[in-house]
Parts: sequence; C-alpha cells; structure tokens
Amino acid sequence: MSATLTASAPSRNQSVANNLSRARHRTNTIVKGLCILATVIGLMFLGTILFTLIDLGFGGLSTKVFTNITRSGPDGGLANAIVGTLIQTALGTAIGTPIGLMVGTYLSEYSAGSRLGNAVRFVSDVLLSAPSILIGLFVYQILVAGRGYTGIAGGVALAIIVIPIVVRTTEDMLRLIPTALREAAVALGAPKWKSIVQVCYPAALDGIATGVLLAIARVAGETAPLLFTSFGNSYMSTDLGSAMASLPLAIYQFAGQPDADLVQLAWVGALLITFGVLALNIVARVVLRPRS
Repeated sequence: MSATLTASAPSRNQSVANNLSRARHRTNTIVKGLCILATVIGLMFLGTILFTLIDLGFGGLSTKVFTNITRSGPDGGLANAIVGTLIQTALGTAIGTPIGLMVGTYLSEYSAGSRLGNAVRFVSDVLLSAPSILIGLFVYQILVAGRGYTGIAGGVALAIIVIPIVVRTTEDMLRLIPTALREAAVALGAPKWKSIVQVCYPAALDGIATGVLLAIARVAGETAPLLFTSFGNSYMSTDLGSAMASLPLAIYQFAGQPDADLVQLAWVGALLITFGVLALNIVARVVLRPRS
C-alpha cells in the first residue's frame, strides 16, 4: 500500500506542475497579446496624426513659408513664427536644462532621503504635472504685468516647464549608475564632485540627453504659456524685450480663421513643429550612437 502511494506521489506532482505551466503559458499569451494590441493601437494613432499632417500641410510648403512673415493671402509665410519659436525654445532650454541638471544631481547624489530633498522632489513632481496655462499666468504676474509682453518672459515660462522634466530624468538616470563606479572613482582619490562630473555624467549621458529632448519636444508645441508672456507678433522680431511670434501661437490664431490660406499656414506650422522635433531626435540618436 505504501509503495503504491509512493509511486503515485510523483505523478500527482507532475500533474500539478503541468497544470501550473499551462496556466502560466495562457497568462503569458494573454498579456503578450494585450501588449501587442496596445502597441498597434498607439502606432495607428501616431500614423494617423502623421498622415493627416502630411496630407493637409505638405501641399502648403514653399519657400514663401520660410521667407515671408505671417499675413493673410497667398504670400503669407511663417518666417517670424519660426524664428520666434527657435529663439524662445532655445532660451527656455538654456535656462531650464542646467537648473534641472543640478537639482536632479542634488536629489540623486546629495539628498540621501533628507527632508529638503523630499520637499524638492515633491515640488518638482507637482510642477511636472501643473497645467502649462498656470505657469503662463505665474510668469505674467511676475514679468509681464505692468511691463509688457516680451520674448524673455516666454523663454522663462518654457524654462519652468523644462526644469521638472530634466530633474526627473537626471535623478532617475544617475540612480541607475552602479555604486561600484562611484567607489572606484573614490578609491582613485577623486573628490565626489569630480566622480559625478567625470564618471556619472558620461555614464548617464544618453538618458539625460533623452530627457532634454523630451523637454524640447514639449515646450516647442506649448501655446498657453506664450499667450500670457510673448503674446505673438505679426512682424519679424528678434528683440527679446518685445512681443515675439511663435509657431504654436500662429497655429492657434490661424486654425479657426475663415481664410483658407491662413488655415493652410496653420497646418504647415503643425507639420514643421512635428518634423522639427522628429529631426532633432534623429540627429541626437545618431550623435549618441557611437558612445553606445
């Protein structure tokens, strides 16, 4: 009798193992199928957006778009809006990136769970999810009210949007650096700041650069903050102390106009922003690829 029980025990264990294996296989198949479905849906939306932009915007591309200022009629262009977008985006990135990099470095390397570090991280997370129109209102009260609309105010508003994105990316990327790399630098006699600059930053450069690109991609298409800060300009202006045009504002102003030429310019502006950000990402990937 005991021999029979002993012989049947392995068969029962094998049966249980087979059942568990089949259940895990079914679960894996279902989850994998859902992931593939979500990917296909996301790609479909992205493809639809790109197709719509190309279909409605590509026909309006011409040299006039890059040489003429924004105005109604067939001779209207986006030269002033393109220049304004480049200036304000570059200014916002130049202001926000170093600040975000330093704050992210502090949170990763120096805060060590301190109350100040937790408070800074909380404020950064709140700022990351704050509506951009509120940031525009804040900058309006600080820099615009009583002084007038300026390109500087627009750049500062965009910088405030850039900062929390770079902070989060820098902190996360630096936390992924193995502790052994830091210990090796310390063992060679390098001070902490030098190990961060010469060891941690190069190791995390790809991730940090990706965060900066994400920040640029977001601020390049922001409209609400610029409505309260740089406001827009129908003429070519590179003066940061005066109102300045931008592509998002041109799209916002022209998309609902009854003039078909202005609506066409709005689609062309959307196409330029989208493919400009895409080109920037491609160039950055190509430049960083040799390091990888």
